[in-house]
Amino acid sequence: MILLNGISRDFLLGDTTVHALSDINLEIGQGDYLSIMGPSGSGKSTLLNIIALLDRPSKGSYLLNQKNVIGLHDEELAKIRRENIGFVFQFFHLIHRLTAAENVGIPLILSGMPPQERRERVEAVMESFGLAERTHHKPDQLSGGERQRVAICRAMIMHPTVILADEPTGNLDQVTGRQVIDLLEDLNKEGVTLIVVTHDVDIGKRARRRLRLVDGRIVEDIRN
Repeated sequence: MILLNGISRDFLLGDTTVHALSDINLEIGQGDYLSIMGPSGSGKSTLLNIIALLDRPSKGSYLLNQKNVIGLHDEELAKIRRENIGFVFQFFHLIHRLTAAENVGIPLILSGMPPQERRERVEAVMESFGLAERTHHKPDQLSGGERQRVAICRAMIMHPTVILADEPTGNLDQVTGRQVIDLLEDLNKEGVTLIVVTHDVDIGKRARRRLRLVDGRIVEDIRN
């Protein structure tokens, strides 16, 4: 499903070349549950951004669902990303002037879905995540846990095969954070591939497979 071969990512800072990733070889199958851990500056976010098609590697190959995505135009990448990948972030990334339902429906608008079908799908997914009474609330009227559930609804609205979660509990208290991880794990049990970047060792250990990055290289790949 996801196959990275010889992936490297270099950045030029002044006269210095920074090797953010070096020779990453990684295969992730449909339905896998993977955590990515490591110290700050180890390359976790860079790796996630490449998997997410938000960044391009300096060298190497990337197959997503057996399709070579290296060298595709930005418009093609955006379409593949929208149809295959959902995102959950630490800081929610909700638009504050929009209601919860409007935030959830943004990917459907971008896909060109008709308004009635869009409303029905938004209502269904928000009800399934216990947010039926919060559809008309704006983000500043929601708790942190509710905002993250809205973000998960938005991530799932296009029925993606992959969820990428970047520190999804980092802005939540411990109890709410565990509830959010439970929701993400429920999606994984339904067959969605789940990739979580986290500094939280306890959350990282919940994954069936754990990667540890140091200095842009995979130094551990452990399966429970």
